[in-house]
Amino acid sequence: MIRAIIFDFDGVILDSVDIKTKAFARLFEEHGPEVVEQVVADHLAQCGISRFRKFAHIYENILHRPMPDGESERLGENFSALVFDEVVKAAWIPGVVEFLRDHHTRYQCFVASGTPEDELVRIVRLRDLERYFAGVFGTPATKEEITRRIFAEQGLKSSEALFVGDALTDFNAAKDCDVRFVGITSGTSNPFPPGTKVLPDLRGLADLLSGTPTL
Repeated sequence: MIRAIIFDFDGVILDSVDIKTKAFARLFEEHGPEVVEQVVADHLAQCGISRFRKFAHIYENILHRPMPDGESERLGENFSALVFDEVVKAAWIPGVVEFLRDHHTRYQCFVASGTPEDELVRIVRLRDLERYFAGVFGTPATKEEITRRIFAEQGLKSSEALFVGDALTDFNAAKDCDVRFVGITSGTSNPFPPGTKVLPDLRGLADLLSGTPTL
């Protein structure tokens, strides 16, 4: 029986993936269109990973230069300034409000995101979502670390949880923690291995959970 659901945030709760993609492009636009194209591709390939890890990866593998002292913090501040207000205003993924409203007392619901935790908590509060979640967790912890922390603190078994995410990093975190997984594709290409259970949005999640043994 599923007792807990762990949700990714961008692309699962809010339709905010494109907002952050555009922010990465703007951060590195001074380096020219070829670099921007590589940065965007790198960002999309690593959805769900801390932005600070992405900055380091971009400097090492795309710009091919050492990151200056303080550059990661500067990029992080600029990124937050670019995205925060837009994310706070972003559209809901269809079905998420209804699912949380109708089922948050039946399942313990959590957020596990690649967004810095202090920023994530502020967004959740501003979107009036606090009442629905038993815990809201972001980076610097990885999603694997967050999932194991939830299990330890709540006395849950991996068989009692479901991870809902839109990126391969979410799938890998669920697999590493031996948790069942549902992918949200939101009309985009499917990044998940063949046989993965997927939904276009959250509108079908309740029906899917009613047949949990097939997950």
